[in-house]
Amino acid sequence: MGSLGSRVLRRKAGLPRGEAAAAGKSGKRKRSGAEGPGDSDSDGEAEREERLLHLRGRRKKLKSTSKYIYQTLFLNGENSDIKICALGEEWNLHKIYLCQSGYFSSMFSGSWKESSMNVIELEIPDQNIDVEALQVAFGSLYRDDVLINPSRVVALLAAACMLQLDGLIQQCGETMKETITSQTVCGYYNSAGTYGLDSVKKKCLEWLLNNLMTHQSVGLFKELSINLMKQLISSSNLFVLQVEMDVYTALKKWMFLQLVPSWNGSFKQVLTEADAWFAERRREFGGDVAFLESAQGNAFLPVFAHLRLQYIISDLASARIVERDALLPSEWLSSVYKQQWFAMLRAEQDNDIGPQEINKEELEGNSMRCGRKLAKDGDYCWRWTGFNFGLDLLVTYTNRYIIFKRNTLNQPCSGSVSLQPRRSIAFRLRLASFDSSGKMICSRTTGYQILTLEKDQEQIVMNLDSRLLTFPLYICCNFLYTSPEKRADSEAQLDNLEA
Repeated sequence: MGSLGSRVLRRKAGLPRGEAAAAGKSGKRKRSGAEGPGDSDSDGEAEREERLLHLRGRRKKLKSTSKYIYQTLFLNGENSDIKICALGEEWNLHKIYLCQSGYFSSMFSGSWKESSMNVIELEIPDQNIDVEALQVAFGSLYRDDVLINPSRVVALLAAACMLQLDGLIQQCGETMKETITSQTVCGYYNSAGTYGLDSVKKKCLEWLLNNLMTHQSVGLFKELSINLMKQLISSSNLFVLQVEMDVYTALKKWMFLQLVPSWNGSFKQVLTEADAWFAERRREFGGDVAFLESAQGNAFLPVFAHLRLQYIISDLASARIVERDALLPSEWLSSVYKQQWFAMLRAEQDNDIGPQEINKEELEGNSMRCGRKLAKDGDYCWRWTGFNFGLDLLVTYTNRYIIFKRNTLNQPCSGSVSLQPRRSIAFRLRLASFDSSGKMICSRTTGYQILTLEKDQEQIVMNLDSRLLTFPLYICCNFLYTSPEKRADSEAQLDNLEA
């Protein structure tokens, strides 16, 4: 396996059959009755050493032969029987080697006019392919080792796909998966979609879900397309740090950079610049139209529609910022205010103690997303902001344990606290460590669970193996605090009220 700086494709090579058979037979040599134990051992050892020397010499010769073929036939073009012309360059090649390519194999074996031609002009419709990529792709047919530079992998992949070089395509895919960073992820994702590398596309999506909130940059936000951002924001697997309001803020920065791609300041300045730019748009609209309903903002509606607004307006400071920004249609906010009001009434007056069974669809689509970074080992205790229907959940990390506690009377709380004897939550906790490029080192998850807590009760939800702990640690949680309202029950209650 090569380093991140390069990848090497090696063809598997075995011993010739006769040699393999000879090696097998020599290993089962019969002992003669006249031989002593010492003579047999020394003779066997000598034969093994001789055989190893022979094999080493043969491998060295094969390696030299491979280099000779590449230099003489490919680079020097000796004994060439066909000339390939493309992009203003010429290659003197050999049909027997070109037939390793599905593209040329079909060309030479069929009734195509090129099958009898000595000079072939290649049409190159793909703008990703350049002369250097063709040089490496053609050269791969003459050698055992192909050195792939990650900065050139997309061009080489394009050439390999055109020439139908399956081994080279696979190696390009492996190189891409191992060199995903904030600088390469969007380019790799788009190229994987173009050339049908689903495993690379999946890997890029995983990287973005894990790192969108921690590896933000001007360049990345300019490259992220609307469709790709929609996939990320709608996913329950998005690693959110700290709360949903931070997702809204990230989207605001991203939308600004999409609309003003010429802006090139520091990422720390983006939010200030974005707020000023959107304030100017508000003045232009006169406060009557939400930005997402304007001609400029309409394309971004599908992305913002996947924000989980119920966990933004549950915090007063966040709700005020959203109202001030006037990015979102007023109907969205009215609807979610009403939804949360009824959820609060159900928790207070209808004895809704929380979810009683795991509803995966509800958890994935409507759960609260929140997270925390633990920079180094130690003791931590925190709560995520927002009104959670009287359930003050404290999260503690200590001695390699993660503990949930329902705080009722033991510790001060700035909001109201439910005094119901029992409260339930549905949750999933994920923990992960990443290297500096965002590649996941280790991860653990509880899966989706239901936890019922009495007043001031605490529960260990994860016990960590210290051998696997690598800091900083990222903890990401999904929570549901109330049970989903049953439409039939609510309609029945309305009928009773009317009666």
